[in-house]
Amino acid sequence: MQDIHSLLATLHRPRLLMRAARIGAQEYRRTAQLPRLLGYGVLPRHGDALMRLLEIEAELEEQRANADACYNLVRHVDVLITIVGEARELRAATPYPQQV
Repeated sequence: MQDIHSLLATLHRPRLLMRAARIGAQEYRRTAQLPRLLGYGVLPRHGDALMRLLEIEAELEEQRANADACYNLVRHVDVLITIVGEARELRAATPYPQQV
């Protein structure tokens, strides 16, 4: 099983989608965006939220790749923005191992 950082490193999407996600992530607010995608209530930890977001994004990516009529580009960008924002917050919250 891969850790969350490995999963994020292997996520490859079209350049325009990722560029939009990075720009949107500059204004990312966890308390406003995360409940909209994952449901209201207690916010999950960063790792748990990312795993759920990656599942949602995988479904959207499959719809996009298959040219599914149900595909929603705005929702896909919104999920990618949240993934990028959560990944940044996870990196900031994770202490780096000290070099010996």
